[in-house]
Amino acid sequence: MQNKEQKNKLYTTVHKLVPTNVMSNKNRAKTWQYGYNSKYDIIIISTTGQLGEIINVSGINIGLPLAPKEIPAESKKELQYWKRVELPKPLSRIASIFQWNDMPSAFKDRWIDYIEAEFDQREHGHWFMNNGIPTYMTGAHYMYLQWATIDVGFPDFREANRIFFIYWEACKADTRCFGMSYLKIRRSGFSFMGSSECVNTGTLANDARVGILSKTGSDAKKMFTDKVVPIANRLPFFFKPIQDGMDKPKTELAFRIPASKITKKNMHLLSIDELDGLDTTIDWKNTDDNSYDGEKLLLLVHDESGKWIKPNNILNNWRVTKTCLRLGSRIIGKCLMGSTSNALSKGGDNFKKLYEDSNAKNRNGNGQTKSGLYSLFIPMEYNMEGFIDRFGEPVVDKPTKPVKGIDDLMIESGALTYWEAEVESLKNDPDALNEFYRQFPRTESHAFRDESKSSLFNLTKIYQQLDYAETLIREQYVTQGSFGWKDGKVDSKVVFYPDIRGRFKVGWTPNPVLQNRIETRGGVKYPGNEHIGSFGCDSYDISGVVGGGGSNGALHGMTKFHMDEAPTNEFFLEYVARPQTAEIFFEEVLMACVFYGMPILIENNKPRLLYHFKNRGYRGFCMNRPDKHFNKLSKTERELGGMPNSSEDIKQAHASAIESYIEKHIGLDLEGTFRDSDDMGTMPFVRTLEDWAKFDISNRTAFDATISSGLAIMANQKHLYTPVQKTKKLSLTFAQYKNHGTTSEIIR
Repeated sequence: MQNKEQKNKLYTTVHKLVPTNVMSNKNRAKTWQYGYNSKYDIIIISTTGQLGEIINVSGINIGLPLAPKEIPAESKKELQYWKRVELPKPLSRIASIFQWNDMPSAFKDRWIDYIEAEFDQREHGHWFMNNGIPTYMTGAHYMYLQWATIDVGFPDFREANRIFFIYWEACKADTRCFGMSYLKIRRSGFSFMGSSECVNTGTLANDARVGILSKTGSDAKKMFTDKVVPIANRLPFFFKPIQDGMDKPKTELAFRIPASKITKKNMHLLSIDELDGLDTTIDWKNTDDNSYDGEKLLLLVHDESGKWIKPNNILNNWRVTKTCLRLGSRIIGKCLMGSTSNALSKGGDNFKKLYEDSNAKNRNGNGQTKSGLYSLFIPMEYNMEGFIDRFGEPVVDKPTKPVKGIDDLMIESGALTYWEAEVESLKNDPDALNEFYRQFPRTESHAFRDESKSSLFNLTKIYQQLDYAETLIREQYVTQGSFGWKDGKVDSKVVFYPDIRGRFKVGWTPNPVLQNRIETRGGVKYPGNEHIGSFGCDSYDISGVVGGGGSNGALHGMTKFHMDEAPTNEFFLEYVARPQTAEIFFEEVLMACVFYGMPILIENNKPRLLYHFKNRGYRGFCMNRPDKHFNKLSKTERELGGMPNSSEDIKQAHASAIESYIEKHIGLDLEGTFRDSDDMGTMPFVRTLEDWAKFDISNRTAFDATISSGLAIMANQKHLYTPVQKTKKLSLTFAQYKNHGTTSEIIR
């Protein structure tokens, strides 16, 4: 798999997670257990007791089985790829277990090894040689490739789908997990893979229920009748349960019993008496927030979950159906959820929230994500139909010579080449372009693109900048880290140190000469780098709220035009987080301001942060509202500083400031009005760009990053908001004179 890894970035191999002696001893004793191993933070999907390679997919460590010493294969490497094996004709004529029982012993003896091998591969997974590389697929993946019929016959092997099934097996193995949320591209095969898993699970379980939901009830019904039922009906007899009712049911597949495993010991003993008393069903429900409410499910397949249109809400539905998968704190069922996304304004926002709440890197005290699911995203270039070679590997870039594809057609171009050409052709049609991005995303932000008409700001420019930030800048340009007082001494100097767990994202730090520049006047500390830039902050006052929610605190740093060694008119810092206490947030904001030596403009409707600055002697850092002269400020405003958020004029000025900044400094300036037409903007913070894209001025409180970034812009442009000083009209009277001869006489 190491060689495979070089071809794609769907996973990374994890080395030295388990000590070599531990690995070899436990493999020798076959004592590795299927499930989550907390000691080494591995989800083990091996059912053999032996552990092989450990890979990391989307933030979770997955332990694969140990490869067998011998794997049957073609002698030539170029002929080593997945090949489905047809069911032997003598077995294809057997329709049920009862017909098998009536067959002669010699017939059974001939085929029992084949049948046992099929059960073993279903249970333990399947190994095959793929272009010279030992390659593992899960049992569920094997059942899909070998026995599931789809719209084009039988599925092709794709490396992307192999990783999908490995990830899904990890979700099933992990007792902390309710399942997975899969962000996919169009035509990735999810509906058929989900249907195959319905059948695979439903034909193995006793006294269980498998459910199906989709964006509409008719879509769920169609998935059931056109995919699930045909797959179940075409299983070979040794996997096929006894079915109640019609061969082509419309609402429910009812299995009186699951298929019993045929072995050498029982192949002559299976009788109808042994097959009574068990019950498993597969059905579908209409799309509703309360679908399956109160019912117990072993598996719930959620198809097209990103396309639920109001009034239906995938978030509300998941809160309800999640309870169907557990008994108390014990998880007894799993959810397989997958979809492309609608535009955010058409239901995609709820799926986006659910997907983001499923990040396996963010867990609560119970070890679970906020949603209980684990999220997985596979970019377009790894699973694009028409760009998969015969080994199942993606043809990402244009090959030097044509490559044979899985359909035996030659591939002459690469998935990225095709994608970029489509993007170029749609660049003048923003909504069509965004729809293409949603269907074939290369990044998560592509998948959640909104319609341009629904945004207050220029979405085209924002999305141009997003693409650039994600593909070129993020890994090299932005450092995640924390600020701290030097040697732990409060109110001394502040230092910045990289830390992957840090809440700050920083694109520029000043040289040491400019760091910690503070001026003290009258016992009050003032920023020494006000001429270089400013901060904007959206604060909060309460440490915790009921249910653990509440908005984030947000801080943005931005430079302005100046003559020092620093970028100009660029955002250099982003902080969007809600630490355990408000006091931690206050101190982190203070340290950032001290380190950069820059003033801060804070919304004063939540004044505790302003009091924090004043009480510590840093009142000089807190800017006054720029739209009033000092003598017009209220007593509290003179004491603390800050900017109100209640005035409609201020709300409009705030939005206008961001709008103007986007036009000048974000994306491409195709007209060349403010900079060269081929110069991309320099905003590296993805979260802020995404917040701008969906900003709703009528609901400002939901957009912390937009509020703080807009305040930073206004702080740097405070001169634009300074009211014009009214001048008093002077009454001047001039004396008039009579002028005649050599004298002048005043006229009274």
